[in-house]
Amino acid sequence: MNVWFSKFANPNRFLKVSSVIEPWATRFTFALFGVGLCFSLFISPPDYQQGETVRIMYVHVPSAWMALFCYTVMAICSGSYLIWKHPLASIIGKETAPIGACFTFLALATGSLWGQPMWGTWWVWDARLTSMLVLLFLYLGYIALQEAFDDRVRGSRAAAVIALVGFLNVPIIKFSVDWWNTLHQPASVFKMDGPSIHSSMLTPLFLMALAFKAYYIWLLLVRVRSELVAGKVTRWKQRKVAD
Repeated sequence: MNVWFSKFANPNRFLKVSSVIEPWATRFTFALFGVGLCFSLFISPPDYQQGETVRIMYVHVPSAWMALFCYTVMAICSGSYLIWKHPLASIIGKETAPIGACFTFLALATGSLWGQPMWGTWWVWDARLTSMLVLLFLYLGYIALQEAFDDRVRGSRAAAVIALVGFLNVPIIKFSVDWWNTLHQPASVFKMDGPSIHSSMLTPLFLMALAFKAYYIWLLLVRVRSELVAGKVTRWKQRKVAD
């Protein structure tokens, strides 16, 4: 398995494959955002209770999903790096962290925009909101640890440990509305008895979720490719100085 993983995680192979995927990911991202925004802003009807405010959901919910998804990717990469010592796993985790932090901030910001007219306040120390805020701090802590050491290997290891420990917060976020009494509404999409949202709102929600996922893949490819190329340039300069 380690031999297969080493072959798959080879930086040169990644650069070659990603150069083919990146243009298609760009087109796919813009197309999904175009269709998703069209459905979200014009085709989807206003909610009978929330009115036009419900349209915030089409950004808030996908960004919250992506915040959890990015942290899961980061934790998997951290575990892979600690076990197999593959630098590409560390790079993917490192480049995922700022993207995930932005998604988390966007989820918190849009949640506050939605909460003010619905709850009458911008913020409450609700279990879901508080655990999402903790997630943002975990992202920022991971990013800070990556840059805190002169030795990049030590920084990557320390950040990987924090990512794995912090992953305990992900199920807390997911099930916080079930475990505690919260103002935040319970799950309405992924339920055992099916979604409780009408298809006219579920369609734009899934389209925007796909658009956010495509955006993450595209941006991750760009960031990882840039990091790998920068590493090659740095090593080339070091060899020139040594010669």
